Amino acid sequence: MKVLKASPSTVHWGYLDSSIPPVLTIEDGETVFIECVTADKPLMPEPGRGFDILPEMVEIHDKVKKGTGAHIFTGPIFVKGAEVGNVLEVDIQEINIRQNWGWNVFRGYMGTIPENYPYSKLIHVPLDLKNKIATTASGFKVPLAPFFGQLAVAPSPEFGRQNSKEPREFGGNLDCKEMVAGSKIYLPVWNDGALFSTGDGHAAQGDGEVNGTAIETSLSGRFCFKVRKDLHWKMPHAETPTHYITFGLDPDLDDAARQALKEMISWIIDITGIHKDEAYALCSFACDLHVTQTVNNVKGVHAMFPKTILLKK
Repeated sequence: MKVLKASPSTVHWGYLDSSIPPVLTIEDGETVFIECVTADKPLMPEPGRGFDILPEMVEIHDKVKKGTGAHIFTGPIFVKGAEVGNVLEVDIQEINIRQNWGWNVFRGYMGTIPENYPYSKLIHVPLDLKNKIATTASGFKVPLAPFFGQLAVAPSPEFGRQNSKEPREFGGNLDCKEMVAGSKIYLPVWNDGALFSTGDGHAAQGDGEVNGTAIETSLSGRFCFKVRKDLHWKMPHAETPTHYITFGLDPDLDDAARQALKEMISWIIDITGIHKDEAYALCSFACDLHVTQTVNNVKGVHAMFPKTILLKK
């Protein structure tokens, strides 16, 4: 298994771009252990509070030029055999939190209800990694459920450089809390080699990510990459052990919901061969539409359908 550490030479900050040279090349089917960091310099905790500071984070702050977005990516990874029109299957096998704290910030006149918060606030949240609990300032306990908010292949060259904030057909800032260890993400390939990058670690997040950030923290993960030449999706799809997931991404939340539903109906038809009318009804019976996030300009909805229903036991 190859290891890709976060360092000034292996990260890019605030953008996705097909012109970024790969920092690692792997074979189809290979597994990689990836380390990531998160937090801009102004978001770091003050010294003396007992919080672990990763040395590579300090070095990245000093040596890496920040783009227009906030997210620090590790990558990209070139996967041999991946071609434009294929789909990259990414099996998220393991996720670990790398530090004993996280952060949350909301910025004035941003988030889901900007009119109620015309000011900004930064908080640091202690993480009990042994007991898998985050504790708020008032003592409320939040279970840790870490996942990578950013799961991306490089955008098509014709798109040019993309801000890291907006999720699109290449994935990116999906912020889907279902992408915990044991899940899979399927990303349409827009460049030879796919050029996969990840980052934006979250220790816990509610659907919506309503104030603009989760409990943000630095993660590491083990990923297995497979090139799927039998799939030709143009939007990200995902799986958990129990559900199929499709995504809708649009500035209008209604349009995002419609897109996620259409993708799910199409997937059910592909799996079962049933008529589109029955698939539509089946979604009304059993498909849940979740608001993934409402704060990234391009809003997200993910549709979740239980796998067991399609087994026809």
